Amino acid sequence: MKLNFRVLVFAAAILFGVVFSIPSLLQTDKGTKITLGLDLQGGLHMLLGVKTEEAVSSRLKAIASGINHFSEREEVLIDGLTADDESVRFTLLDSDDAPAMDKMLAEIEGGKIVHDGENYHISLTPEAVQKTQKQAVDQAIETIRNRLDQFGLAEPTVARQGVDNILVELPGIKSAEEEQRARELISRAAKLELMAVDEERKMRAYTMTSAEAARFGDVVLPDAEKAGGKYLVREIPILDGSMLTDAQVAFNQNNQPVINFSLNSEGAQIFGDFTGKNVGNHLAIVLDGQVYSAPVINERIGGGHGQISGNYTVEQAQDLAIALRSGALLAPIFMLEKRSVGPSLGADSIQASLIALIGGFVLVFAFMIVYYKMAGIIANIALVANLFLIIAVMAMFGATLTLPGMAGIVLTVGMAVDANVIISERIRELLYQGVSIHKAIEEGYANAMRAILDANITTLIAAVVLYVYGTGAIKGFAITISIGILASMLTAILGTHGIYEMLETRIAKSKNVSLWFGISKKKAAA
Repeated sequence: MKLNFRVLVFAAAILFGVVFSIPSLLQTDKGTKITLGLDLQGGLHMLLGVKTEEAVSSRLKAIASGINHFSEREEVLIDGLTADDESVRFTLLDSDDAPAMDKMLAEIEGGKIVHDGENYHISLTPEAVQKTQKQAVDQAIETIRNRLDQFGLAEPTVARQGVDNILVELPGIKSAEEEQRARELISRAAKLELMAVDEERKMRAYTMTSAEAARFGDVVLPDAEKAGGKYLVREIPILDGSMLTDAQVAFNQNNQPVINFSLNSEGAQIFGDFTGKNVGNHLAIVLDGQVYSAPVINERIGGGHGQISGNYTVEQAQDLAIALRSGALLAPIFMLEKRSVGPSLGADSIQASLIALIGGFVLVFAFMIVYYKMAGIIANIALVANLFLIIAVMAMFGATLTLPGMAGIVLTVGMAVDANVIISERIRELLYQGVSIHKAIEEGYANAMRAILDANITTLIAAVVLYVYGTGAIKGFAITISIGILASMLTAILGTHGIYEMLETRIAKSKNVSLWFGISKKKAAA
């Protein structure tokens, strides 16, 4: 027996596979482990819809806010600035300011500007509307994913389904409290707005109707802290959460949790300009359409920092900070479908999959030994190494094992041994022709290589396509197939070839091709 580089690489691969798969197989406290998917450990399955039409309304309100800030900064006199679901309207009071206003409005992407003299009407083109709606879904997917990652859930699935629906799967959610907290975190709009209180009419907040408030360019909002409380604020916000860069939980002098937030440079400039011009007035801090506080502005506030206070628990404050950091949803989401998958279903699935895996493994093992004798045992060693490698690699990369993923492992058992079947048959064909053991092994591998590479590469391409375009369980299947193919190339080709090279002298001396390759001496001699 002589060692060679193929055997050394194979031995290193086996050692790597065993060491990094032990935490997953034994479920130890230390080490990286494979994460079980929703169908194996239970959890929450949700299908969400997105109200994309409200994203268009928010975009128009943001345009109105920009126009308002521009007019104050450049001292351009405007009146009657309003924004609804379809357009923004205002009146330019000084025609000499028209060139500056037209230049500013021309920079609005996808804006359709119409004005007859001093009356301006801004809407969005159909293409801009469609783009805004698509962005709302894309942003919702990214925002929900960020929130769940910060929430601490392992491998949540968040993916687009159809045009404007979102599939969310949360493995590991078992209690009603966990489910409720996750649902609130996902669905919360977390839309932060800083709005000016209408100082002239604020005392009429309890008696003024929404329609009457709209005539003055105002809106009536509820008080988040006081039951039945109301505020009358200007409809167009000073700035919104799109300019927020950070939100962290802190504690005030009464040891109550609050959220400190920071704004980007543009937001800080707008915030500083507004507070400098409105000393003595009230600034409403609005979150999801409710006024959380409306402090008096005592001086210009620079630096772009603010605070949201309320009757929060520490957990609620942390969830709100997560929602603010991950960004506000451009459009509200709503529940289309919800299913809770119990852990007992996952246990049954695991048991059934393990039975299939072990059954397939034993049958393949037995067939290889009966039909190919020692060559079959060598192939089986490669097969065991292949399984350890799949588990180890999936654990290292934190991959999620789903029920289709386990089906992929079962399929990989057959695919992994298939390469050695082809190689063994090529070797047997050459032995039938009376060539030497050394030549039969070397040419057997050389002749089988093209067929093995063609089959594995085409399957790998299909698996990559499934991973790129598939979602959820399809990705799990594609991952296990891909890892299994790459592992089998290492174990079934490189590893077994090295073992044959190491044992070549012993095989030649024994001259017992029946024991080593499962063929009779008579056929080999013929």
